[in-house]
Amino acid sequence: MPPLNSVRDHAVQRMFDRIAGRYDLLNRVISFRLDARWRNQAIRTILTRRDPLILDLGTGTGDLTFTAARSGAGRVVGLDFSLPMLRLAQQKKIGALHGERACFVLGSALDSPFKDALFDGVMTAFVLRNVSDLSLFFAHALRVLKPGGKFVSLDMFPPSKSWFSIFYALYFYRLVPWIGGLLARDRNAYQYLSESVRQFHSPETVAQLIEQAGFKHVTVRKFLSGAVCMHMAEKASASTPTV
Repeated sequence: MPPLNSVRDHAVQRMFDRIAGRYDLLNRVISFRLDARWRNQAIRTILTRRDPLILDLGTGTGDLTFTAARSGAGRVVGLDFSLPMLRLAQQKKIGALHGERACFVLGSALDSPFKDALFDGVMTAFVLRNVSDLSLFFAHALRVLKPGGKFVSLDMFPPSKSWFSIFYALYFYRLVPWIGGLLARDRNAYQYLSESVRQFHSPETVAQLIEQAGFKHVTVRKFLSGAVCMHMAEKASASTPTV
C-alpha cells in the first residue's frame, strides 16, 4: 500500500484498526439499523448494467460490498486502508450470499491501485468525512470509472435546522460518544465520529466538489432532514461533449 498522505490519514487509519471488532455492532446501534436501508438504496442506484464490475471505496468490513454482490453485481472489489477491517470482511465472505463475487484489496482511496476506466460503478458509504483530500478522492473515483459509469456516496451531515436537528444534536453529539465508550471501549473514536459530522461540509459543497472533479449529472437525496445524504453522479460517456 502506498504511504498515506497526512498525519490525519494515519490517525484515522489507527482509529479504524482499533474499533474494527465492534464496528458493525456500533453501526447498527447508532443508526437504529437504518444504515442497511440506506445501503440498499445506494445499491439500487448504481446497479444499472448487467453483471457490472463495482468498486467500493473504504469498504471497511464489507457491508456495502456484500450488499452489492447479493443484489446482482457481477463482481465487487472492496478497497480499504485498514487491515483489521479487511480481515473481518474476509471472515464474513465465507458465509455471505454470493460472497464469491466479492474480493478485497488493501490500499488508499487517494491513490487507488487500479487502471483507468476499469469499473462500471464506484460507491462509498460513510467514508467522505474521514478523507483528507476530497478533491483527490473524487478525481481517483472518476479515473477508474468507465465512460457512462455511475458514482454514489452515502454520508452523514449536520441536518437542516428544525426540531429534528435539536434531537439529533443531543443524540449524536452527546450520547453517541458515550455509547461508543460503552460498547467499543473507545470513547475517543466515537467523539471523533461526532465531531467529524459537526465540522463536515454541507451536502451542497460536496456536490460542488464532485462536479469540479469532472462528474456530470450530480444530484443529492436527503434522509432524516439531511442528516444522511446520498450523492449520485456519472462519468460522461465517450460521445458526450465536455464543455
